Amino acid sequence: MRLDRTMTYRLHLLHKLSDRESQRAYLEDAGLPMSEGRCLSAIGSFAPLSINDLAQRANLNKGQASRAAQTLVEKALVQKEASETDGRGVVLTLTRKGAQVWERVMQVVARRNAEIFGCLSTTEQKQLSEMFDRMIAYAQAGTGEAIDDSE
Repeated sequence: MRLDRTMTYRLHLLHKLSDRESQRAYLEDAGLPMSEGRCLSAIGSFAPLSINDLAQRANLNKGQASRAAQTLVEKALVQKEASETDGRGVVLTLTRKGAQVWERVMQVVARRNAEIFGCLSTTEQKQLSEMFDRMIAYAQAGTGEAIDDSE
């Protein structure tokens, strides 16, 4: 078996290629670095979120999510409030300004998704989506790690 023909190698390559262009698009079209854009898209889509929830939803580690969230708070795009259920935790939601930027970020996400998967027919995209769902569920079952894939 050749390394460059394995699924994991090609998934990683596709990830690197798509991230490179996505980083540029987030900056140019939404004015945010990709990690902040990913966090803003997650907060806008799934709020209210704790930092742990944000890390999971944005596919970042807790430190990255915490730093990005703090930067978004400083930019007045996200509001951070004390959690009612966790005395030490916080809850993140979008501000009015954040909701406007979220709209631009989601346009970037939609456009990038169309660009990356545009070479596939609608049927192929649906099939690939279903295969991703199966592989994610299988990987979660094998690791015991619960990652919500409802994004």
